[in-house]
Amino acid sequence: MIPPLDSYTRRGRERVGAGAWPGVDDPRRGRHSAGLKGGKSMAKRRVVITGAAGYVGQRMFKELAERWDVVPIDVSATTRGGEKVAGLVVADLTNPNRNQYRQHFRGADAVIHLGYVRAPGMDATTWQENNDAKFWAEHQNVALAYNVYRVALEEGVRRVVVASSNHAADYYERLVWDGRVDMVTPEMPPRSDNWYGWAKAAYELLGFVFATGKVDGRRLEVVQWRIGGPRDDDIEHVKPGDIKVMHRALGAYLSRRDQVQQAIRMVETPDITDEHGVPFLIVYGISGNTHRFWSLASAKTKIGYEPQDDSQVNFAEAIAAIARRAPKT
Repeated sequence: MIPPLDSYTRRGRERVGAGAWPGVDDPRRGRHSAGLKGGKSMAKRRVVITGAAGYVGQRMFKELAERWDVVPIDVSATTRGGEKVAGLVVADLTNPNRNQYRQHFRGADAVIHLGYVRAPGMDATTWQENNDAKFWAEHQNVALAYNVYRVALEEGVRRVVVASSNHAADYYERLVWDGRVDMVTPEMPPRSDNWYGWAKAAYELLGFVFATGKVDGRRLEVVQWRIGGPRDDDIEHVKPGDIKVMHRALGAYLSRRDQVQQAIRMVETPDITDEHGVPFLIVYGISGNTHRFWSLASAKTKIGYEPQDDSQVNFAEAIAAIARRAPKT
């Protein structure tokens, strides 16, 4: 349910300090937790990042590249702003001939799959339309995820982290607004009413098949990262007095440093097996937001996530301004 209006104007929790996280080395040190041996630094963990030139990848690229031996892959060598990405490999991972790019996955410990095919003509106002163009673009994305899982399995990669989305289960949001559900959890079956969310749910179901070991006899460790709102300006687009939209934006917020922490933990946490022994995990990619309605239980218990930000604290002034203009009840 939407919290009462006065809860938006109360002061949120104190922000946690920016120090290192228990069990995970400070990412600025540039080495994974294996540390030092025999007076020499151990080799960095090799991690492939697909879609590395995109927004989400670039938001954490600096920290991850300092920490790991990163292999960035994308269909373009530059970001949307035209900046070159150091060491980026240009490759089309939708190509079913995996021999065209498998060498880039060879020797990797993990993959963070952020690659995405956009539907032609779709923008922020039309991306949820259930038309043919959107379906076939998302169909390509499911095939893309399959190629990444498959080549990772074939090349002996230990773990794949996939950028899913809270939209893999966005049908439950209407139940939240109706007051019938308080919290959406990873344990709920994925349910969506749009092709974008359907594709994200398909990534997850595909990933589980690979995690069971029923593909070529080896279990591929799989984490589904249900990313919320990894942007600092969403609150700026909320109309004055629109409490419902504001509540969702606040709940979905993922700060940059919390994004970095989650990415590192999802790759480096040694054991992600579920209660049935399957190495498969779903994690919501949001900060420790007071007004969230997506559960962080799996993130905290399985990978030790300790969010450092809360949207209510970060955007307190903007929240108060929006709330003041809300209709009186």
